Amino acid sequence: MTPHPQCIRPLADEFTVLYESPDPARIYAYSPGIFRLPGGRLVATFDLGGPGVRELPGVKWSRGESGYAWQGRVHTSDDGGLTWQHRTDFPFIHARPFAAGKSLYVLGQAGDLTIIRSEDDGETWSPPVRLTEGQHWHQAPCNVHYAHGCVYLVMERRTRFEVKGWYVAEMAPVLMRGSVKDDLTRREAWTFASELTFRDVLPESSLEGFGVPVYAADRVRGVMVAPGRHCSPLGWLETNVVQFADPDHLWHDPDGKTFHLWMRAHTGGTGYACIAKVVEAGAAPGTGPMTTMPQRAPSGRTLLYVPCPGGQMKFHVLYDDATRLYWLLSTQATDSMVRPDRLPPERYNLPNNERRRLQLHLSKNMLDWRFAGLVAVGPEEKASRHYAAMVADGEDLAILSRSGDARARTPHDGNLITFHRVRRFRELAY
Repeated sequence: MTPHPQCIRPLADEFTVLYESPDPARIYAYSPGIFRLPGGRLVATFDLGGPGVRELPGVKWSRGESGYAWQGRVHTSDDGGLTWQHRTDFPFIHARPFAAGKSLYVLGQAGDLTIIRSEDDGETWSPPVRLTEGQHWHQAPCNVHYAHGCVYLVMERRTRFEVKGWYVAEMAPVLMRGSVKDDLTRREAWTFASELTFRDVLPESSLEGFGVPVYAADRVRGVMVAPGRHCSPLGWLETNVVQFADPDHLWHDPDGKTFHLWMRAHTGGTGYACIAKVVEAGAAPGTGPMTTMPQRAPSGRTLLYVPCPGGQMKFHVLYDDATRLYWLLSTQATDSMVRPDRLPPERYNLPNNERRRLQLHLSKNMLDWRFAGLVAVGPEEKASRHYAAMVADGEDLAILSRSGDARARTPHDGNLITFHRVRRFRELAY
């Protein structure tokens, strides 16, 4: 069939392969993060998991809950993503690169928060340093925010151990603040916000009328909605941080001390994100303790869920000063209403867990979203294009995707990290 001339075509279906698994059945590629240095160098991070990782050279971390070894990697590109150089390996996961002052960092977790630093734009790296001891952290490489001479980002800590299985109900998104002038490999250089888990916000009985949760999941064990298809209890995860600079926005803070957390919403459905906010208590912005709390609507009601296309999967938010818009890179769901028992065997988990369509939206306020385009679409179920990270690279968006092809073990356990470029992305604004 010939496509209609006005049919939407992907903006960046073509890609460069940054990493390809040597053994797709036993080594899986996860968690891409990307950062652009002032000179134009692109810095990429990702991690490898699966039973075959133990056989790879380089340092590793053994994750107790799976029994697998895990390995993180840093690559750099000086030609806009056409070619990449492998710089180092690190023994932690869920990492993202960012800069503070003249230093480049990669922060993630090996159970505890762990960080490495480079003083030469990613050529060489320090040994890993733990920022916590005896804790259980999580996250995905979401965005990094700069304000008041500080860097702000979120990692999530598991604070309870009641849920049997996927524990998104028990995780607290913790906003972390560090001065760009400090050595951020030192624990005392960071201020951590107070902790608020999903279950601290409101009881599930308060959600009548939203259709949330989609499936009646037990609060500890979840529910098996079809053979081999499990739905965990309600929760949130994989957090981005934003501020509202528009003085007309209902949630604008003229003192600059309020930060909003935008999180993937695990509901069994699609179209929502979860939100909370963090408020600084210092005399000046960028100082003092930080308190995490629910956001209230003007009515005074707790506002937990907000519209978010692709909010059922990890997404990435980028605020662009040039357009004064928030850009959202997320996963497009097309058939979340399929009966779970009728899903094809190659579909991963629940109906809302489709993973092969990356989409781009824009907004002036993080609630009203305008579709900007499809970014990339995998040609089959295992050809995922998901869990992507992005950075503005001049007039373009540089994007790293957790991807796969027909050789991938599952849509979740992909065998590729792919680089995509959306050219002149600001021209998509309307």
